[in-house]
Amino acid sequence: MSAIISVAGESTVTSSRHNHNWHFPSRLLALGIATATALAISGCTSTPTQAPASSTAPPSVAPSTTGTTAGGKTGSATLGGLDKAKVQDTFRTLAKELLVPGAAMMLRTTQGDVSLTYGVTSAGGSTSVSLDDHIRIGSVTKTWTGTVILQLVQEGKLKLEDPVSKYRSDVPNGDNITIEQLLTMRSGIYNYSESYELNKALDTTPQRVWTPEQLVAIALPLPAYFGPGEGFHYSNTNTVLLGLIAEKLDGKGFGQIVRDRILEPLGLKQTSFPAAESSGLPKPFSRGYMYMDNLLTLSTAKLPADLIAKAQDGSLKPHDYTNANPSWTWAAGQGVSTAGDLMTLAEGLTDGKLLNPDLQKKRMDSLAPIDPDNPGAARYGMALAQFGPLYGHTGELPGYNTFMGRDPQNNVTLVVWTNLAPSPDGRDPASTIAKAIIGDLYGAAPTGPATR
Repeated sequence: MSAIISVAGESTVTSSRHNHNWHFPSRLLALGIATATALAISGCTSTPTQAPASSTAPPSVAPSTTGTTAGGKTGSATLGGLDKAKVQDTFRTLAKELLVPGAAMMLRTTQGDVSLTYGVTSAGGSTSVSLDDHIRIGSVTKTWTGTVILQLVQEGKLKLEDPVSKYRSDVPNGDNITIEQLLTMRSGIYNYSESYELNKALDTTPQRVWTPEQLVAIALPLPAYFGPGEGFHYSNTNTVLLGLIAEKLDGKGFGQIVRDRILEPLGLKQTSFPAAESSGLPKPFSRGYMYMDNLLTLSTAKLPADLIAKAQDGSLKPHDYTNANPSWTWAAGQGVSTAGDLMTLAEGLTDGKLLNPDLQKKRMDSLAPIDPDNPGAARYGMALAQFGPLYGHTGELPGYNTFMGRDPQNNVTLVVWTNLAPSPDGRDPASTIAKAIIGDLYGAAPTGPATR
């Protein structure tokens, strides 16, 4: 049965940027991976280190777990007993500690379900968070883009080994960069969301509407991180290029492609890929907050000690980033969803509801350590990350952090979101909470980089 518990918000508000510890660095967009460092997953960031607010990052894995993963590799864990009171306490305690105005989580297991909310939808407000609230999901959007590309492979419209130059003649060294390397963040292409140009523009013109071609144009003249296949760097540019290739092959706009191929087949009625001109969120929604600005998060997501103290005593308030235009993330992070729809998405991605068995297996088998010299490091594959025994992604945009993961062997699905990112001390709130809950369930918290 499902226990629904609403915890009154004792949150303080702040204005902060975001960045992640469980993720793969990139702009907040990379959020999907940042959390993975701790859990083994994340969103629109670059390398597996601290990621700037506007970046995205990849997931990590929990080296303490053992067993067999869905991809046939060792890495899954034994599920312990579900202690609902402990999960509730972990969620509430960390939400308060991380100073989030509001948070929500949904947990589904064979031993029972737990749904929790904390706090309020706006800093200083009185409307309680609801499980129906819409939030920006950042790099979780990457799972849509990756799935669309794999569906096109399934339909014979492209091949994983195709060079990018077959579809984009403007990509430097494109003859040697494959579609698969874009999917797995191993192309070496510069991450536009780590550029000064983009972050300055996000701070000075937050309502600017970006086109995907403008984003690519920022990245392509900048130096590659490494040669194709010679390393790992979380890059939103990879995913934007994949979105453009999908549009070219499918003959539709990316929003329509997502609706046709992902949202409608899974019945995600509260999920959307908004028009680029849209800065609003469907009702009901939670507002999103961050303490820093985008340029500051390029160097650190952590406030100085004196400002952390001010955030804790309530004298420093966070900035409201709710209506900052998210078009700078496009196919790498523009999605909007709810906790319930994210549960359905996580299960659809890992349980093979969107791909045939061969492509599903290939995707699950693609997960590999982002640091080949460290088998216990975070794992990332074809637009999918691994957090200990859970597979999924994390996401972050200024003001929002999301964790979505699924353990298909033990039938465990977990979604956590917060309306603050990052926390004053630089942690990714949703990823931090999710990591602790996974520790409650499996007896040991996963470690590794996350994704934005």
